[in-house]
Amino acid sequence: MTIKKALFLGFLFAFLVLGFVAMQRAMPEAKEDRIYKAVKVYSPYKLEKILGGLAIVDIRTGNKEKPSAAEVLLRYDELDKQWGREHLKVEDNHVIVFGDNNQSITKIFIETPKEREFLRTFYGI
Repeated sequence: MTIKKALFLGFLFAFLVLGFVAMQRAMPEAKEDRIYKAVKVYSPYKLEKILGGLAIVDIRTGNKEKPSAAEVLLRYDELDKQWGREHLKVEDNHVIVFGDNNQSITKIFIETPKEREFLRTFYGI
């Protein structure tokens, strides 16, 4: 193997590793589907397609946030976590969703310990 070939393969490998690491950083956290989908219905943040990619819209105020394409899903998770800390509460085997004026909207049953762990780690409740 010549030095040119070795350098080429080395650079190729380095770029692949750097690309993989960058992709891993841009990925949002894994979520427990059943609980996340049930809670997401009440979240005031929605993704909207725009010409430049995606925007995060707060449906309460209509404000649009336009983070870069690499950061949009991470920012979306961050806003969901912040909202969840203020509007979710775990009591016994239920998650209670509260509205903006602190009234109970609904109860969601927690079926497995994995769902409870997801609520603790993702939302911090």
